[in-house]
Order: sequence, then C-alpha cells, then structure tokens
Amino acid sequence: MASSPSFLLLVALLALVSWQAVASDPGPLQDFCVADMQSPVRVNGFICKNPMEVNADDFFKAAALDKPRVTNKVGSNVTLINVMQIAGLNTLGISIARIDYAPLGQNPPHTHPRATEILTVLEGTLYVGFVTSNLPAPARNKFFSKVLNKGDVFVFPVGLIHFQFNPNPHQPAVAIAALSSQNPGAITIANAVFGSDPPISDDVLAKAFQVEKNTIDWLQAQFWENNHN
Repeated sequence: MASSPSFLLLVALLALVSWQAVASDPGPLQDFCVADMQSPVRVNGFICKNPMEVNADDFFKAAALDKPRVTNKVGSNVTLINVMQIAGLNTLGISIARIDYAPLGQNPPHTHPRATEILTVLEGTLYVGFVTSNLPAPARNKFFSKVLNKGDVFVFPVGLIHFQFNPNPHQPAVAIAALSSQNPGAITIANAVFGSDPPISDDVLAKAFQVEKNTIDWLQAQFWENNHN
C-alpha cells in the first residue's frame, strides 16, 4: 500500500528533529545572540548581550585574512576566527580559519570534536586525508586521501583525525576552512598524547604504541608547539 501524505510528512518531521538533536551547535531561537563576554553566568556557549546594545562591530573583525602568517616548526599557522573573536557568532554554528603552510609544512594530524570542516585551497597544492573511527571491519580506520590544487575543496567529517601537508619544497600554500561550530575546538594528536600536562604515564603509552619506554620518554621530552592562533 502506498504511503499516505501524512505519514511521509511525519517521517520528514522526525528526520528534521533528529538532525537538530545531533547537530554540533544548537540552532538559534532568535535572529542573533551576540555573546556577552562580561557576564558571570556560565552556560553551554555564552549569554546573550542585550539586543538594544548590539551594533555592527559585534559582527565584524578586521582579521586581515588576506595577509600571510609566519609558520611554526611544523610549517603551518592556523588563524581561527570563532566566537571568541566575533561575539556575533554565538549560536550561529559557524567559524572560519586561514591556514598557511610553509614549503613541506603541515597541519599535523588533529581532530575538531565539535565541527565538520570544509577546506578550500587558495594557493599551492595540498595532500590531505582523514581516517575513519574504530568501525567494524572492513571499514575500521580506513584512510581517505587526495591531492588538492588551487580552487579544490575537501570535507573532513566531524571528530575524525585529519591533516594537510604541502608537498612542494619551494612554494608555500594557503587554504581557507569553514567549520560547523562557533567553537570547533582542536586536538592535535601528538601534542595531546606526548605533550599533556601532567604527562601520561610512559607505561601506558609504551603499551599502547608497542614501543620501548625510552622512546616514549624521548617523545615526551620534545617541545610540542601549538600552531593554532
């Protein structure tokens, strides 16, 4: 028997509600909710500023994203514009980043726990990829990768480990990334595992990585620099 229009409408409504329930950031209930950074109240996000006190500057930042940045020792610099830089992003579920890559530089393996990322190459070439989660075989930890050229676009699903690498030894590269959260967060894998404060026990890491403890001790002694600004 063919499905009735009312049944199809119910299915569509349930799908919409389910999507909202699993979305990274909650949907806004008004036109905007400019973050009140001075409020002592702590909520998931930020308290709304009095709309009568909101002005155009709450939605603006002279970020100079057209200007190159100095890269660090891994050869990258991430300039993130999120709710901490533009208060008007509060509840809107979006942020943006410029990423500069030195020749042979990389944005090392990392995750965004609260956001999907869509990346566009503005200059140069990038080798990019992500790895799936611990799914049942054969999809477990499957690696997806692609070489991107100027104008190409690639998507990194929310929460999955991913990276970008500039394979050119002579030319820098630049990309712009949009992220589906006002505060996507970033966990750089090596920094988190080997540079935590206080350190994770070398017994734990030696067992996890199946290496000698002195290898872990050497890794933990390195300076794990943050490339996010």
